[in-house]
Amino acid sequence: MSQGSSHPGSRASSPVPGSSEVGTSPTHPFEDESDIIPHGEDLHLEEEEADGEDLFGDNLEADYRPMPELDRYDRGDLDDEDYDHMDIADRVAAEQELRRRDREEAFGRRGDDALLYDESDDDEAPRRKRRIADKSAMDDIEDEEMIESIENLEDTKGHTIKEWVTMLAPRTEIANRFKNFLRNFVNAKKQYVYKDKIRRMCESNHSSFEVEFTNLAVTEQALAYFLPEAPAEVLEIFDKVAKELVLAVYPSYERIASEIHVRISDLPLTEDVRTFRKMHLNQLVRTTGVVTATTGVLPQLSYVKYDCNKCGFILGPFTQSQDTEVKPGSCPECQSTGPFLVNMEKTLYRNYQRITIQESPAHVPAGRIPRSKECILLADLCDRCKPGDEIDITGIYSCTYDGSLNTDQGFPVFATVILANHLIVKDNKQIIESLTDEDVQTILKLSQDHRIGERIVASIGPSIYGHNYIKRGLALSLFGGVPKNPGDKHKIRGDINVLLCGDPGTAKSQFLKYVEKVAPRAIFTTGQGASAVGLTAYVRRNPQSREWTLEAGALVLADQGVCLIDEFDKMNDADRTSIHEAMEQQSISISKAGIVTSLQARCAVMAAANPIGGRYDPTLTFSENVQLTEPIMSRFDILCVVRDEVDSVKDIKLANFVVDSHIRHHPIKVANEVDDAILVTESGVEVIPQEILKKYIVYAKQNIHPKLHNMDQDKVSKMYSQLRQESMSTGSLPITVRHIESVIRMAEAHAKMHLRDYVQEDDVNMAIRIMLESFIETQKYSVMKQMRNTFQKYLSFKKDISELLFFILRQMAMDQLRYIRGVSGVIVNSVEIEEKEFKDKVKQINVFDLRQFYESSIFRDNHFVYDGKVRKIFWTNPTRAP
Repeated sequence: MSQGSSHPGSRASSPVPGSSEVGTSPTHPFEDESDIIPHGEDLHLEEEEADGEDLFGDNLEADYRPMPELDRYDRGDLDDEDYDHMDIADRVAAEQELRRRDREEAFGRRGDDALLYDESDDDEAPRRKRRIADKSAMDDIEDEEMIESIENLEDTKGHTIKEWVTMLAPRTEIANRFKNFLRNFVNAKKQYVYKDKIRRMCESNHSSFEVEFTNLAVTEQALAYFLPEAPAEVLEIFDKVAKELVLAVYPSYERIASEIHVRISDLPLTEDVRTFRKMHLNQLVRTTGVVTATTGVLPQLSYVKYDCNKCGFILGPFTQSQDTEVKPGSCPECQSTGPFLVNMEKTLYRNYQRITIQESPAHVPAGRIPRSKECILLADLCDRCKPGDEIDITGIYSCTYDGSLNTDQGFPVFATVILANHLIVKDNKQIIESLTDEDVQTILKLSQDHRIGERIVASIGPSIYGHNYIKRGLALSLFGGVPKNPGDKHKIRGDINVLLCGDPGTAKSQFLKYVEKVAPRAIFTTGQGASAVGLTAYVRRNPQSREWTLEAGALVLADQGVCLIDEFDKMNDADRTSIHEAMEQQSISISKAGIVTSLQARCAVMAAANPIGGRYDPTLTFSENVQLTEPIMSRFDILCVVRDEVDSVKDIKLANFVVDSHIRHHPIKVANEVDDAILVTESGVEVIPQEILKKYIVYAKQNIHPKLHNMDQDKVSKMYSQLRQESMSTGSLPITVRHIESVIRMAEAHAKMHLRDYVQEDDVNMAIRIMLESFIETQKYSVMKQMRNTFQKYLSFKKDISELLFFILRQMAMDQLRYIRGVSGVIVNSVEIEEKEFKDKVKQINVFDLRQFYESSIFRDNHFVYDGKVRKIFWTNPTRAP
């Protein structure tokens, strides 16, 4: 009923207080002073209420009484001509089609106004509205359900980011956006990335999955902005959202994993351990390093409950922080202040491990000591890495109060740790996984080149002139053989150890530095500064826990890689003998301070040594030139002797090469010109780019495991028997059974270079050639020539015949030059060689046709000229030519 006519006067005609004309006083038509309306808007509201209808009366149920004359539709007002009757099945299909259209529309709008659409939302939305309405009627509604979405989440309204993300409204908005991101993010192939990741995580019974920071930054800029600045608070929201999504799909998954963790990967900025400062505190950081020490996996309190000793009441749960222990103040039951004991059964624990990472050797500035940093691994991150692993870690850089530091420093100092959120162990498998399909196709195409072996050798140290024999040995060592351990009884190593020895200035250290750059995993050290425990492992007492811990040395850190030792001859004998076990059995046994264990050291050892007195004396044997014991020398598969010989032709070429190299790499030169200039070597072999070579080595080591099938055993056994006799007669380096194993390892490595599944005859021949060259180079000069003639058929395998002919022709020219100088005392500039004499020489190596050699570049470039009319070869000395 209307109440508008019951008032004695019109409310519109009443003057409003304070608006009367000058000289007049306001009149009050109401008799009661309490009915005065002080403001115009309240007057307007009362008018609206007066004009309304009272719906809540004593007989309100009468509104719902049946009225047949009104409870019907007028058929004349209904327009159903264009619509046919629809059964239940058609109606359900239409509703499904509408839901699909709504999903597509929600998928197309992935901004701040995106729809958090799920199939369960169709039934949930009406129920949720009714639930909120019921709760609001009972004043029992939660704050989060009444919060409106924040469109401009980046506007912190003067608060710090940490304060902003802890407020209820921004926290709810962050949760909603992250939930939308996980549900709707798709890759280029229109696949739901994180729905698949969550499904795979649950199939594997894991408790964490990775979220790429780059994807988050592209889709949700606000979340990517907040995450590095307030990581602890934002990650807590992320974990809660992830758990809700998992439980929505798998309601019983909480029995398997009580917590779901979001791991942030691909953080763009990587910091060095030594660059952390106060500006990084409480921020999300990413760094790399080598794990040097790890503790055991311990249980840490996550949610703790206490028992009151006096009344037995259970207090809690309390969330345990990393910094301080949380203790209750008083018992709410008996008001006692304690003592309280931890309830071991109802308290929740999580795995806890502390590791120490050290700067990678490649990242330490010259003259500096490597810095270390403590890292805390929780939950499923524990036991992901071991000492010696190079890791990429992302976490929160935080500080903890340490009383011992204050005692030492004399003023308040905080210790810093990294609370790890994401961890990757860098190894060959990771590089393999990073190879694209295009890289694999490039590698397989390279392996089909019949000169791939020569190209790989030419690509080893391309900035170093010559030394092809050393480059071939280093290439075989980089690829390595196949380790064998039949029945876990007798282990045979597959890594190839190389020792370089020779005159100073012959690029021995440069070779080691090059291998450090190209090998997937390499540790470089020098013999002068290396001790026995520094190479193997050492035991030290942890200053905090006072317990003995084991720390890895260089050989352990180089596990499944290469250990490079420069100045090998400067090591003490005691230190050098400590690596005997590591070089052959590839393990390091420790028995110190009650710790008895064995560590893995599966690495190839490449060492460089200088001879006694500085220069190599060819009149002495190898063991006389280098003060190394026979046990250590027998563990090296390849011994490379580098001599600095005076040769006018070679010296000119070497000088030109060095000058050209400096000119080519001068800053003024354009980068493209540099790349084009180093593609082809002097011998015409195309050099493989270094990045592709590195991927080629890793691919071969991981995927190719050549088998010994139909191997020519008689050839190896005959060579070994003949070599033993020569070593006994000459009294030089002893030949042992290890040399047979070396031949097999090198044959397998040569097959790996060609990506073969089986060792072929060519691989065995090349391995025998390398073994013989290694053995012959260590002999006295007088014995060397005789042994070259003895093993000529092995040494000439796959050698460029032009190089061999050039060597013979050059030797004849030098002999004639020395003869003329000795007889007449006159220094001549040119010599003549009869072709008949040259042919008689080369017949010994079964060469009869010399026309191709006369037209070769090596013949022409070394200033030889052939005159077919007089059948003579003329040579001019380039250093004395007018």
